[in-house]
Amino acid sequence: MVNEPVQKNEPDVLNNSFTPGFNSERRNAERLAIIALFCLIGAVLLLSVDLELPAGILIILAAALGIVMYRNTVRLFNRCGQSIYEFSTVKGKQDEAITDFSHKIREPLNNLVIITDMLIKSGLSVKQKELVETFIASTNNMVTTLNEFSMQSAGNLAFEHRKAIKFNLVSSIESTFDLYSLKDRANLEFIINTKDLDNGEYLGDPIVLKQIFLDIFNIIEDHASEDKAVIVTINLKKTSETITESVICFRIQTDKNIVLIDEEDPKKSLASRLITSGKGSYQQQFGPNQTILNVCMPFINPAPEVKPRAVSATMEELASKEKVRKDLKDLKVLLVEDNLINQKITLLTLSPYVGSIDTASNGKEALDKFGTTNYDLILMDIQMPVMSGLTAAEKIRALESSTNSHVPMIAITANAMIGDKEKCLAVGMDDYISKPFQPSALVEKIKKVI
Repeated sequence: MVNEPVQKNEPDVLNNSFTPGFNSERRNAERLAIIALFCLIGAVLLLSVDLELPAGILIILAAALGIVMYRNTVRLFNRCGQSIYEFSTVKGKQDEAITDFSHKIREPLNNLVIITDMLIKSGLSVKQKELVETFIASTNNMVTTLNEFSMQSAGNLAFEHRKAIKFNLVSSIESTFDLYSLKDRANLEFIINTKDLDNGEYLGDPIVLKQIFLDIFNIIEDHASEDKAVIVTINLKKTSETITESVICFRIQTDKNIVLIDEEDPKKSLASRLITSGKGSYQQQFGPNQTILNVCMPFINPAPEVKPRAVSATMEELASKEKVRKDLKDLKVLLVEDNLINQKITLLTLSPYVGSIDTASNGKEALDKFGTTNYDLILMDIQMPVMSGLTAAEKIRALESSTNSHVPMIAITANAMIGDKEKCLAVGMDDYISKPFQPSALVEKIKKVI
């Protein structure tokens, strides 16, 4: 990728844009989220002892706070978007500011989503249920706005060299579909064909791939009508291969005649610049009711993994035998989360389903417990003091490599920017769920990996 130099004498627009006033508004939004959360927790506790009147008052207060919080958050997002536009040349700090803002909002928002899900199932009166539904609508609008903000920021990410990681090509493209579908008015239907792609594992930067597709999708959506979705068909094919490199071609076809890349001025297209900087090529074909964009790009083939044989043949044979699939109630889970409120919320979420849950407050503590206890599943936060979740996951997988064992690991994180999922999978996580999430979504992911 090409680094865009920053002028040393250029004013620090980023710091000027994120003023103390902005930080004060952000803190107010966080406080509102926490107060609303405690109101909902209090309502749940009061309802459990049949104190409906004070519970109803707390629900009304939480609903009012939810509406105010939604308005404040939308205003903050708008200011963020304006700031991004103003300091588009200050790339590294821009990415850091966007990621930090997204993370700080997702943490309390996730707790609100989980508590309201529990509250709506707790036998409320009709009026109380209507108020909680109003609160849920506000939080859902915030989630939608936050997801759109994360997706739109992809087009503003820096042209920079990032560490090459191992990723699955098909999974990365499909997760881009998922990311795009989070938009409030996503008006595209996707069809992907991978039958001509024999192996989807490569080394590289999946963020670049996602940026290319998101830029093309945004152009297609600009030409879509509100009443009819545009069908986007993507065919993947490996056209050549050496020992170190494979060339993959993406055939992107729409059912409308759309100029996806302006070939008279390709520098205006983010997709064009990324394809070219990645040593790829593209070609467009137009028909009366279709457009075909052929993109070919090289990807590095990962070296075959060689696991050390550090145990006896008998032990390895026993370890490699097919595991008996356990029920959720029989699982012993390690939850790694530094925020005590988040710990309690996740414990409340999983306690009806899971038999035993231990907690750790950072990666080092998780590593110590992993060395002394046999767990069936690890739920790992990413941003933690002492040792991050990514580092802890790497060390756990390194320990397992000598014993041919494998404990399923799911990242539960507020790191939900483009490329964060691939970072988690690259260090050995089995799956990833970003905050905020519905409790049922986490349970389904647990069922999938165990």
